[in-house]
Amino acid sequence: MSLLPLAIDLVLALTLLWLAWRALNSPDLFRAVVLFIALGLVLGLVWVRLDAVDIALAEIALGAGVTGALLLAALAKLQPAASQTDELQTAELQTAELQTDQAAVMAPIALRLFIALLLLAFLAGLGFAVWQLWVPAPGLSNLVEARLDESGVAYPVTAVLLNFRGYDTLLELAVLLLALIGVWSLSTAPHLGDEEPEPALAALSRLLAPLMILVAAYLVWVGAYAPGGAFQAGSVLGAAGVLLRLSGWRLSLSATGWPLRLVLVLGVAVFAFIGLAVIGFDQPLLGYPPGWAKPAILAIELAATLSIGAILAALFIGGRP
Repeated sequence: MSLLPLAIDLVLALTLLWLAWRALNSPDLFRAVVLFIALGLVLGLVWVRLDAVDIALAEIALGAGVTGALLLAALAKLQPAASQTDELQTAELQTAELQTDQAAVMAPIALRLFIALLLLAFLAGLGFAVWQLWVPAPGLSNLVEARLDESGVAYPVTAVLLNFRGYDTLLELAVLLLALIGVWSLSTAPHLGDEEPEPALAALSRLLAPLMILVAAYLVWVGAYAPGGAFQAGSVLGAAGVLLRLSGWRLSLSATGWPLRLVLVLGVAVFAFIGLAVIGFDQPLLGYPPGWAKPAILAIELAATLSIGAILAALFIGGRP
């Protein structure tokens, strides 16, 4: 066995642990967010090493890209409020922290030992559960391979997500839509501004945004027989929306009404409509008729890609139009 792959895996594992610890332990929120984004990038490489390219694409686009942008946007909203804190509030905060520290010092040692024992017991149980994962368990890969020809696609992961496990995927789309509804129920969208973006960022967005849209289209199409699909394509499309937003581009007022809402619900609506329509062909709910599985899955993936991309970009804006 070559030592090079083992050394790469060891470096990735140690880097992952170090980034996770630094992100959790950093007192500076901006540094913690940057470390979190770096953690997502390294985790994507780990999934590639585990031959899970689908998860790697989603982790890099969602975990490192869109989620990192959301955290930075949330941090930007927190900073103005923090800058308005006057000296009196700062003094009160320092006094409260001092009292908390004194109470922590005076806490009984027995209570600390009890909490430490509980944490050790939890750690032991978690370690035992992880250790049991090494025991080979029968999977469902043979069943998937046996019915792959009837699924409408040639890639097992896409077959599982959109055919054999369609209920879960439909609910995942619904959860994303509900998350956006929750954000929209809190406040209206902040003023997007009419200021001119930085020339470098504007030029970069004009170069990258069309390329990202092409990559998203490719990921949708290739998902039928290779790693890809709606979630990966939608995350890339959402990242393109975030980039365009940062470069100063915004939708026209007429497009922020029912057209935007139509795109947002399109994925759930098309998925649910097809899942219910097949009942008229003597098929179970979300059970595609023979010969219609491929076009049904393609229609669902296209609609889901548009909805996922629009939802992620709308979440970054952070409010209803």
